[in-house]
Order: sequence, then structure tokens, then C-alpha cells
Amino acid sequence: MTGFRDLLARFRPAAAPGPAAPEAVRADRAAARAAELAAPLALLAPARAEADRIRREAAREADRRRRAAADEAARTVARARAAASRVRADTAAAARAAAAEEARRLLAGAGQHAEELRRRAARRAPALADRLAAEAAGRLDALRDPP
Repeated sequence: MTGFRDLLARFRPAAAPGPAAPEAVRADRAAARAAELAAPLALLAPARAEADRIRREAAREADRRRRAAADEAARTVARARAAASRVRADTAAAARAAAAEEARRLLAGAGQHAEELRRRAARRAPALADRLAAEAAGRLDALRDPP
């Protein structure tokens, strides 16, 4: 609800104090403020235009940098994929070389083991041949002389 003071504040004086004027003029405080601020705000127009120009330029620069970063990221991914292929190939070659070395080592060990078995067999063969010959002779004698 509007108070009496607010009602009076709507009207500005129309003339010097004295007898009442025939009619009062309504005060337009918003227009008065706008008129008062128009000159200082007009001085800010070049600064506002410069700020708008700087914003547009910054937006263009940000877009350029975004595109450059995306291009660099794509190049980095491509290099990483190419390097991954090389690393896989190198790793596979190293694994094959290690497996081949292991196979050579196992074959060498097996060859040494086989040579040791041959030497043992050569050492035991004469005694086994003598025992076998004795057993065969005993059986032949048993066949010749029946019990």
C-alpha cells in the first residue's frame, strides 16, 4: 500500500514556493537518471566496442587452439598406434629369440645327457655281454645234457 510520503514523492515542484500552482507536473525520475547517465555511458561506448572486439578475437583464437590441439592429438594417436605395432613386432621377435635360445639350451642338455648314456652303456656293455654269454652257454649246456 502506498503511503502519503510516496504519493507526495511522485510530484516535483513546478514553481517557486508560494501559492499553489494550477496543476503539478509528475516527476519522471527514471528519465532524469537516464539523462544524467547518458553522457558518461556514451563515453564507455568505445570501451564496450573494444571489449566486444577482444571477445570475438579471443573466441577465434580459442577455436584455432582447439583445432590445433585436436590435430596434435590425432597425430599423437597415430604415432602411438604405429609405435604399438613396432613394439609388438619387437616383443614378438624377442620372445621368438628367447624361445629359440631355450630350445638350443635344452637340445644341448639333451645331447650331453645322451652322450653320458652312451658312455655308461659302453662301460657296462662288456660285463653285460659276458653275463649274457655265460647265461646262454649255461642254457645250451642244459639243453645238451638233459637232467
